[in-house]
Amino acid sequence: MNSSPSPSSSSSSSSSESPQQTLIPGLPYDLAALILSFLPYPYHGTLKSICKSWNHFFSSRFYHSIRHKHIPFPKTSHLLCIFPQDPSVCSPYIFDPIHKAWSTLPLMPCNPHVYGLCNFVSVALKTHVYVLGGSLFDTRSFPLDRPSGSSYSFRYSFVTKSWETLPPMLSPRGSFACAAGRDRIVVAGGGSRHTMFGAAGSRLSSVEMFDVGRNEWVGLEGLPRFRAGCVGFMVGGEEEFWVMGGYGESRTILGVFPVDEYYRDAAVMRLENGGGGVGAGKWRSVGDMWEEGERRQLGRIAVVEDGGAGCPGVFMLDKNDIFRYDMNSNRWWKETTLPKRAIDESAVGFVALNGELHVMATHNGAGSVENRRLRRHKRLTSLFIQVYHPGKRIWRTLTAQPPFQQPLDFKTAVMCTIRL
Repeated sequence: MNSSPSPSSSSSSSSSESPQQTLIPGLPYDLAALILSFLPYPYHGTLKSICKSWNHFFSSRFYHSIRHKHIPFPKTSHLLCIFPQDPSVCSPYIFDPIHKAWSTLPLMPCNPHVYGLCNFVSVALKTHVYVLGGSLFDTRSFPLDRPSGSSYSFRYSFVTKSWETLPPMLSPRGSFACAAGRDRIVVAGGGSRHTMFGAAGSRLSSVEMFDVGRNEWVGLEGLPRFRAGCVGFMVGGEEEFWVMGGYGESRTILGVFPVDEYYRDAAVMRLENGGGGVGAGKWRSVGDMWEEGERRQLGRIAVVEDGGAGCPGVFMLDKNDIFRYDMNSNRWWKETTLPKRAIDESAVGFVALNGELHVMATHNGAGSVENRRLRRHKRLTSLFIQVYHPGKRIWRTLTAQPPFQQPLDFKTAVMCTIRL
């Protein structure tokens, strides 16, 4: 029995995107489409194999238009994008922490002349995930074992399910600060260091912004000093761009071992919102955020967007403690301690999802007799996640089984979050 669409505006809009086929027998097309639009994104790959009409529906723009119309933005699915390695040779993954569901994204376009991309930045804006810059090796340069910065820019659309090559950044860079908002992406600092090298590589102070509407990069005033390995985020309704931490010059111990000089301060730029949002103001300096000897460098940062009063909650994972940043006092105050201490404090992931902080670590359970018998199975490795709610100040834990062939290395993996 074929169902015909009801004479409504939503039906007319769907006719150009979807063939009028039966989605759920006995239900009008519009009602069935609304029901299916609430199903979690990571299940779409499986759901597409149910029938041709479902495959077409979950592959169409109509699906996203229904969710945008009927689901408030705070209620949309907050998903984690994980890039275990170079996304041109290793598929990125999407993780839904509520349903513990995974799905893969297609490989990023490959350049046959470069390899080993790392230290890139991924950031989400609306229904797109951007992969920007990084450090890599180029077969056309000499010596071959010297990494160079990348200016490549790519964008993945969850609507068209495809990658797009964007105009390159004005300056090649890796390990840089980045934040997105109001149809723009701002990047600052960075360098060309590769993960397998110590304090080698260049440092940058240049700043630029990608205007999504104009599809172009625009240069902005540079940072007060060179800064690589830094983090960035937006504050005050995306009116200020903050750059924290990082390192500048390096020194050597005994004239042999290179050591980075880490920064304890931050820099802030006021962004203009009118006229397409292309302009920006001057940088102002924020003093040292901790005293000498308190810590060597800035830890992993996660930003909870709904921090209240138009200001996000900025949190830092420092070893096994979580600190909250107070902008008024320019200090980090201890918030809580992990219920279960991490074995390797540097090999953990730290992100904010659905207003909660997620501390992630891989666990292979090698201590049990059963797992020792099955030690040849690569997929015994699980993902152990400790979740903290800053508002309620309570902890909970969850365990997920990732689809990776190898354990996830959070020291080199790149992550970002997106709402769909």
